[in-house]
Parts: sequence; C-alpha cells; structure tokens
Amino acid sequence: MNERLNTLTSWNADWRGLRVAVLGLSVTGFSVADTLAELGAQVLVVTETAAEEYARLLPVIGAELWTGPLTEVPGDLVDFAPDVIVASPGFPPHHPVIRWAQDAGIALWGDIELAWRVRDKVTRPDGRPAEWVLITGTNGKTTTTRLAATMMAEGGLRAAPCGNIGVPVLDAVRDPAGFDVLVVELSSHQLWYLGLQWTPEPVSPTASVCLNLADDHLEWHGSFRAYRDAKAIVYANTRIACVYNKADIATREMVEEAEVVEGCRAIGFDLGVPGPSDLGVVDGILVDRAFLADRATSALELTTVADLAAHGLAAPHVVANILAASALARALDVQPAAIAAALEDFHLDPHRIEVVAIEGGITWVDDSKATNPHAAASSLAAYPGAVWIVGGLLKGVDISGLVAGRGAKTKAAIVIGADRTAVVEAFERHAPTVPVFEVDDADTGEVMTRVVELAAGIARDGDVVLLAPAAASFDQFASYADRGKSFAAAVRERIGGGSHGEHDAQPHDTPDDPA
Repeated sequence: MNERLNTLTSWNADWRGLRVAVLGLSVTGFSVADTLAELGAQVLVVTETAAEEYARLLPVIGAELWTGPLTEVPGDLVDFAPDVIVASPGFPPHHPVIRWAQDAGIALWGDIELAWRVRDKVTRPDGRPAEWVLITGTNGKTTTTRLAATMMAEGGLRAAPCGNIGVPVLDAVRDPAGFDVLVVELSSHQLWYLGLQWTPEPVSPTASVCLNLADDHLEWHGSFRAYRDAKAIVYANTRIACVYNKADIATREMVEEAEVVEGCRAIGFDLGVPGPSDLGVVDGILVDRAFLADRATSALELTTVADLAAHGLAAPHVVANILAASALARALDVQPAAIAAALEDFHLDPHRIEVVAIEGGITWVDDSKATNPHAAASSLAAYPGAVWIVGGLLKGVDISGLVAGRGAKTKAAIVIGADRTAVVEAFERHAPTVPVFEVDDADTGEVMTRVVELAAGIARDGDVVLLAPAAASFDQFASYADRGKSFAAAVRERIGGGSHGEHDAQPHDTPDDPA
C-alpha cells in the first residue's frame, strides 16, 4: 500500500497529485470526486453511465470521466494506476473492479472513510471537528436519524442528518457553516467498506446504534453472516454509548463483541420496563434510566405514548425508534425537555406508514418504504388484519417467515411484482386460508390502479388497506417513493371516481384457497 496514505488524515494534509479512481457517479460518487478535486488530487471517475449534469460538471471541477461496461476491469483504469480507489456503496464485494483492487493491494475506501479523514475542514469554536453519531439497522435508520438530529437541534446543537439519508457526509463535512454533530445514517454497504480499515485513525463516533437485524441485501453481501458482520462495524471505537435493541439479541451480541474506547457504556432500549442502563416504557411513559446519576432508583420522563399517538407516532416500531434516538441524544447531553419538544412537531417521512386517505370507513396506508420483510412485519403489527399489498424484488430474501407469522393474520393479500410466484407459494404453504390475489405486471403503468380496484372490492368498513411490499421496487417503479406515489394517486382517483366495493374481488385460484 502507498505509505503516503497514512499521512492523509486531515483536510490540511498534502493531497496534491494523489491518483484516485472514483467508482460510480451518483450523488455520493460526485461528492467524492468534488472533494478530491478540491484537495488537489488527480481524479478519474469510472462508471457505467453518467447523468448529463454530473458528466458536464466533472471537467469543470478538474476530474476525468470514463464510462462503459464494468463486467471486467477497464484498461484505462489499469493504466491510470490509482493510489487509492474510492467506491460508491453500489459496488458489492464480488464486483470485478473491487476484486481486482483487493488482489492488486490497492487501497479501497468508501466515502465514509474519506469524510472522516477530512472532517476537520470546518471546526467548532474550540477548534475540534464535529462529533459523529452513527446509525444503522435493517429498518428504521432514516426515521431514527431524523429524530436524533431533530432532538439535538432542539437541545441547542448544530446537527446535520447525513449519509445514507440522502445528503452525502462529505457535503456536510464541507459545509462552511459547520456543525457540532453529524448524525450519520449508514447502510450495510458503507459499513462494509468502512470495515476494510485503511485509515490509521479509524472512525470513532461519540455514540452508535444498530436498531435491529433481519435478512436483507443478501445478494450484495453474499450471506446473512456477512451482512450481520458489516452492520456490527457501526459500534467499533465508540467513545460514549453503544445503543442496542434489547428485543433483538443480535444487536446486544454486536456490542459485546465490539472493540470500543474504554469507558464506553452499553445502553439498551425496548418497549418494556427499563433496567438501570436502559431506556424504555413504564405505564405509558417513555423514560430514560441510563443518563442520570440516580439511575438505580430513578428515571427521567421523556414523553408519553398518549402524546405520541396525538402526533401519529405511537406505532410500536416508531416508539422503539424514538427511544433509540433519545438515547443517542442523551449521550450528547440533550435534556429530556428538549426531546419532548422535538417530538411535538416531528412528522414521519412520506411513504412510512403514511395514511393516504380514509373514506367509507376504509383506511388506506402507504408504507412503500417497507422494502424488506422485517419492515413489513412492523407495519403488519401496527395494522393487524389489513388487506396487504405485497411483492416486488425480494433481493434474495425468503419471505416465508413473514407470511407464516404476520401474513397469516391478514384479511387478504394482493401480490405484485417480478417475484410474485415466491410470495404466492409462501401463502399456499404457510397461510392457505388467506385469500390471495395476483396483479400481472404486463402493464406496469396500471399496476396500482388494478391493486386499488381489487382492494376496494375486498375491504369493508373498519378495514385497513396496507401497502407494505416487503420488497424492492425497481422491477416496476423508479423507487419506493414512486411506488408510494402511484399507490396514493390510484387511491385518490378511486375515491374521487366511485364508491368502494362496487364489485367483489375473487381470490387467486389455488387449490388451498377456500371455495
């Protein structure tokens, strides 16, 4: 490895002339290229395709661009002889370019490592860079990141939610306004790259959390164990608080195995009565029994379930996210009153258990962001007995456990997407009494119109129609947001165009369906 890289641990280090190949040109890839060009590095961006805007900007900032198939290592990349490759999170470990870099001994970074190395570009009044708080988990990352940042801001800290939430960490690091704390949402992909440990000064967050763990992104990581090990990296070198989910033993085991800074505490959260180093719920009151001196006999009130219900935040998995975010905020000395105040005006993201409409006694709920079985299970727990819209790209994940558990309690299932067969077969095996309806994807533009027609024929007064696909959206839609918008538009068109239940739907014709 190029020994020079060990000296590059500050924005003020000499990055001039460093040869860096940047893989990918999405929002993250461009932030990497822009940062390195500003530092004076020699930058070659390698990508299969490039959006016109980014392709136009690269020569302006002084970076070169190569586009073409990446089924093998491009000769231009080999000839460039990079000192380091910075890969966008979309490049999996088995990608030919990643394997080539590792076999050749070329330093391989992600955007998070680069951001940590240059985090001192803008410092606080005391001359120190912003604190980092890291958040990961199979589900709830974005909600918890937004919650924690909102709580910290209410507590007087300049907090920036960034990372996998949509704003690249490098953009936050370079913001001339500066921040007291960066609240960084991390995907398992970003954590895998962070685990390669190229930096002599590894990322050391003030607080960290893995919210939960369930099957997801197995096609990227190759196995559940590899996915789990990537998630566990979030706790490495934490200084003040490793926050874990008491209801998910895997997260506790991650904390127990983590190499942390001496004095770091393990802080648990769940919906039960908290122990003396936990946050939890007592008689409908969310309490902190971790960050106070007299925690053996006392607790601090944060808010109540009743208050959360008044703001649409009382679903069990949302309450768990609030407790996790509160623990992170308390680790930075945010006071309980500020946490309560932050929750008064907090709203969930669009497409996260969002009520689209209530008409004729039927509630239509968009949880398109439930892109894996674990997330969908939380939605189904919040709306038992719903008419469930499910399906899409399963990403190598077995949906049988979800169908056997939560799916068996639904009123009916409407199955969409490229992997419909696996979903229908799961119902045949594990929930044969649940009526199942299939929507063919021959005309993807009409998918949600047909879905809503079917749901309207099934649902009755008091029912919930729940879009919680447990799968990715890219087979039929541009994104989970596009899927949710399509659902909402079809619901509103239906409500505006006629009454519910004009025609009763007939279930999918399988031998196990009731007559």
